[in-house]
Amino acid sequence: MFEILQLEFMQRAFIAGVILAPLLSVLGSFTTLRKMSFFSDGIAHASLLGVALAILTGIAPFAGALLMGVALGVLVFALERYAKLASDAVIGIVFTTGLALGVIIISLQPGYQPDLISFLFGNVLSITWGDVWVILGFSAAILSTVLVFFRQITLLSFSEELAWTSGVNTKRFDLLFYVLLSVSVVLGVKLLGIILVSALLITPPVTAKLIAQSFHSYVALSVVFALVAFMGGLFASYYLDFPSGASIVMFATTLFAGTFVVKTVKST
Repeated sequence: MFEILQLEFMQRAFIAGVILAPLLSVLGSFTTLRKMSFFSDGIAHASLLGVALAILTGIAPFAGALLMGVALGVLVFALERYAKLASDAVIGIVFTTGLALGVIIISLQPGYQPDLISFLFGNVLSITWGDVWVILGFSAAILSTVLVFFRQITLLSFSEELAWTSGVNTKRFDLLFYVLLSVSVVLGVKLLGIILVSALLITPPVTAKLIAQSFHSYVALSVVFALVAFMGGLFASYYLDFPSGASIVMFATTLFAGTFVVKTVKST
């Protein structure tokens, strides 16, 4: 059963996924509490502009997506805070504009058309050892930051007013969270693709919320569900010859549906 881990490309995908699944689920726990699911989806889609500009200028597409993701996250924060625009309106504008510009620029580079599918839907074959080290480095930095500022981020996720009255600099930590989330989403794009990455960020925390008894158990269960979804989806994609990103997302959805059904039956 575990012979797939003897394949080097699967080893790289497995390591990257085991790193990314906890990262996305932990950030996703705060994201769902803050009702920012659309933000993560918007950043993922708009990061295509970074990929397109990277291709146009000859730098690594992953680096372009990362830089653009952070820039757009900061832009959304600034427009929300200082232009007093509604969050969903700002994200909608940034999301559609970034995606549209990315598609236009990539359409001018016909030799890269096949790579567009990889960026949109993910491809385990495209992960290199260099990508694994980049993912590991950024994930360690992000999770360490979350751990150090866990209290502030948690208070801000429950209530901005509560955080402010508790002495938290809400603007500073809001910006920090936007940047951390933007980087995490772009890292996840490498494995799951632009279209699917927000599912692993959102579905495991939502599943955990169905049965969690406390906030800490909510975060811990989110990590467990994310890891199970990743590993189950990866194995399913190999043995059933399904696309890896889609298989991981469907496994996460199956876990949600099963948990929902069991909870409903027990409560009746």
